[in-house]
Amino acid sequence: MSHDLDFSLGRAGMAYIGDTPWHSLGSVMQEGQSLDQWRVAAGLDWEAKKQKIAFVDEGVQYLGDSNIIYRSDTKAELGVVSDDYRILQPKAVMDFYADLVEDHGFTLETAGSLHGGKRIWALARTGQDFAVAGRDMVKGYLLLATSFDKSLATRIQFTSVRVVCQNTLSMSYAGAAGKDFVSVPHSAIFNENKVKLDLGIYQDTLKGFEWNVQKLANTPVSRDTAIKFLTELLATKDEVSTRKMNQIQDVYSLYAGRGMGSQLEGSAGTLWGLLNAVTEHVDHHAGRTANTRMNSAWFGTGAALKTEAFNRAIALAA
Repeated sequence: MSHDLDFSLGRAGMAYIGDTPWHSLGSVMQEGQSLDQWRVAAGLDWEAKKQKIAFVDEGVQYLGDSNIIYRSDTKAELGVVSDDYRILQPKAVMDFYADLVEDHGFTLETAGSLHGGKRIWALARTGQDFAVAGRDMVKGYLLLATSFDKSLATRIQFTSVRVVCQNTLSMSYAGAAGKDFVSVPHSAIFNENKVKLDLGIYQDTLKGFEWNVQKLANTPVSRDTAIKFLTELLATKDEVSTRKMNQIQDVYSLYAGRGMGSQLEGSAGTLWGLLNAVTEHVDHHAGRTANTRMNSAWFGTGAALKTEAFNRAIALAA
């Protein structure tokens, strides 16, 4: 069985606080522990080193045009990059949250690495929450992720978690205060202060997203409309295979009552419920293992599918 989570140190390279995450992996943290303690528990207490690739020809050593990035602890290769590839160290990822945790009510909730350390992330709760129809709680989060193998630019984005089912969803239209996300290429210098200003991170970034969610919760959906929505989202125009039809039926069944929170007011029979059926499928059912599912849901095809579903739902509610 393949693992997307980093198991280089003999354990899952992830730490979390509070309830066990839906992927059920990682080390448990306690309130008030320092960022350094988080780094150790999350398996991020190492540096990414960059070294010119050398080769030997007839006893003479030459330096190549590329560089290798490797871990300081295990010496494992993380990627091959050019001279201008700038590294955002694991410590810098954690330190990004320092003032947010100490002065602005953020709470670090999970951090870790994937693919042997090739991708790393940290996720903090912003303290900004809202309720849909009074009972369906949605919490705001801020995710920072980067890579050492050119697979991912450094990305900082607002995301949300629906409490009843732990579904995650990027906050499109986070609000006029700032952007939904900031992406910093590895050829550029990572300016922490500028990123935070661009995101409007010290303001109430959840309002615009809340407005859209409430709109979805107030938009009823017929069975035919729901099936059409899922078919257009999950299948190609030219062919609907048996596998895709089964997937569509599975997601529809989550919407129609099998899904977590599907019978809550504001969810049952609405676009909000339909969207959460898609996110529950991606976060809890798709993929072969919990950790491959997490990678897809946050950074891969699953994340893209959830964003597309959200945008289609907003367009349908207009």
